[in-house]
Amino acid sequence: MEKVNGSQGSNEKWTETITPPKGLLDIKWREVWAYRDLLILLVKRDFIATYKQTILGPIWFFIQPLLTTLTFMLVFGRIAGISTNGIPMMVFYMCGITLWNYFAECLNKTSTVFRDNASIFGKVYFPRLIMPLSIVVSNLVRLGIQMILFLIIWIYYLMQSHSLEPNIFLLLVPYLVFLMAVIGLGSGMLISALTTKYRDLIFLLSFGVQLLMYATPVIYSMSSLPLKYAWLIRANPLSAIIETFRYAFTGSGFFSWYSLAYSSVWSVVLLALGTVVFNRVEKSFMDTV
Repeated sequence: MEKVNGSQGSNEKWTETITPPKGLLDIKWREVWAYRDLLILLVKRDFIATYKQTILGPIWFFIQPLLTTLTFMLVFGRIAGISTNGIPMMVFYMCGITLWNYFAECLNKTSTVFRDNASIFGKVYFPRLIMPLSIVVSNLVRLGIQMILFLIIWIYYLMQSHSLEPNIFLLLVPYLVFLMAVIGLGSGMLISALTTKYRDLIFLLSFGVQLLMYATPVIYSMSSLPLKYAWLIRANPLSAIIETFRYAFTGSGFFSWYSLAYSSVWSVVLLALGTVVFNRVEKSFMDTV
């Protein structure tokens, strides 16, 4: 593109022209890939900024799931007496917490991406999809650290107890993490598009995520549910992912290829819908944020 500057009588040649997307499906994936270095920088920034001024630093990655697990063991295991199907409570609850924390962090942070980064979006151009993608990747680093903790505990109980029967479904673990990332990303982008106009959703979000945890088999097993409630929990696409993860490591619980396929379809739908809506809102969100 060439522009003539009348005051100076010189020609200026633009190397690139930035225009807003013209349609709902006009998503510049090549441009997103071209900015992959920015994504890496944002991941590093999030990782460092989160614990930069804390005393324990990254140790909190281990402390948080441990404290949550111990709380669940006391409240739901000892006081409420919820069955763990003979699985050691520490392993049972950590199976659910490890994946759930990843989903919850992706959803919570992606849902406020427009509000949290409005000052950056208003000054610098880059593909807006980079921000939610960086959140998913940075939380993946956190998940990796917490998985190390889980594996240490799991190996310890595997050597001490005969109730754990790991199986070939361990090969599905990377795919289960991928599904959690996709569902968290898609759902978060949908909510982020709504929060630009309806700020009340931000206050409801944390409460809604907590309620969703109880509708997901994090603190209980699908196989222990009464039949009249089981269908409702199975309708949650996160349920099959958590249950498959637990079944792979312990050999106990519920597993179904149909349920896993159901979760996979939901992940594709949520990601497609979230991306389209996010792409639509990013063109005018500065007028409402």
